[in-house]
Amino acid sequence: MLWVVKLALLVYVGFGALLYVAQRGLMYLPVAENLADDVPHERIAVDGAILKVWVVDPGNEHAVIYFGGNAEDVYYNAADFRRHLPDTSVYLVNYRGYGGSTGSPSEATLFADALRLFDRLSPRHTRVAVIGRSLGSGVAAYLAAERPVERVVLITPQDSAAAVAKRLYPVYPIDWMLKDKYDNIAYAPRITVPVQVVIAADDRIIPPGHSERLLQAFAHEPVERVVIEGAGHNTISAFDGYWQAIAAFLAPRTGAAD
Repeated sequence: MLWVVKLALLVYVGFGALLYVAQRGLMYLPVAENLADDVPHERIAVDGAILKVWVVDPGNEHAVIYFGGNAEDVYYNAADFRRHLPDTSVYLVNYRGYGGSTGSPSEATLFADALRLFDRLSPRHTRVAVIGRSLGSGVAAYLAAERPVERVVLITPQDSAAAVAKRLYPVYPIDWMLKDKYDNIAYAPRITVPVQVVIAADDRIIPPGHSERLLQAFAHEPVERVVIEGAGHNTISAFDGYWQAIAAFLAPRTGAAD
């Protein structure tokens, strides 16, 4: 019987050590550089790296900065943004290590890069909104808490990476083990602009309960809650209501100053 306990302990410690060492490899799944030439791009210097950023319809007064999911090739949003936000410049950000950007991703570097990008891009436009999907919801929420964005869309957002990890690995001390926490609940009370949270009703990767808990953390502006019925975590953008909801939320307000 003792050997069974020892074996179980060995497996527990060994798997826990593997999780700790490999966690960023599980969290970040970089995509190769997309060499498409139908969308212009910029290469923007940040601290210690060069980011490749796709620029949809440059030169408009209004702009959106988009932060994607952990395995997303953000280029493939270009046509939909052009169709649904025709008078908006959209910056599709390839994180460090993704899609032709140099460097390695981490919470600290992605957050710092988001600030640098906003500071670099915002003087070109009268309004800059931010969209974050999945992992990118953490980057977008942090940016909105730190900079004067015009409004925020969070798509299939987590309350925190720790909460999601605890659901997957409940027997491990996740709070101690996790390097990149993406604690959206901590940033939400500091966001003072309109927020839209878009939830996939059939999400199995970040179940809706995580997004619902995040909704309760906003303390200022009313938050628009949108649930896309039948949608999963990776299929939500294929549903008609997804783009319509985002476009309506980001449309200039009647009577607002240009």
